[in-house]
Amino acid sequence: MSDWRSAWVAALDDLEADVTRIEELLRTDQFNRDTPATDPWAPPEGMGPLPLDLRPRADRILARQIAAAEGIARAMAGNRRQAALANRIELFDSGAAPPAYLDRAM
Repeated sequence: MSDWRSAWVAALDDLEADVTRIEELLRTDQFNRDTPATDPWAPPEGMGPLPLDLRPRADRILARQIAAAEGIARAMAGNRRQAALANRIELFDSGAAPPAYLDRAM
């Protein structure tokens, strides 16, 4: 195996490990916990173009990354809805004006 191909295999291994970690977080609902931020991926310097035989694997990883990003967006939207509902319940806010009482005894 050439050094060029080996470098790309290692780079794709890293990308695949990242997306696998995100998929696992989505499955286990760990978005509510602190997770370390990751650096944006860039191919290592001097690797040259992606070998053609690795293109299908790179495409599958990209599709998984897109699906994971969509899952993150759905999870975030769900969390916002849940937080808004919890806030309404906590404040007893039905969206209507609060009741007003008038003491007519005076």
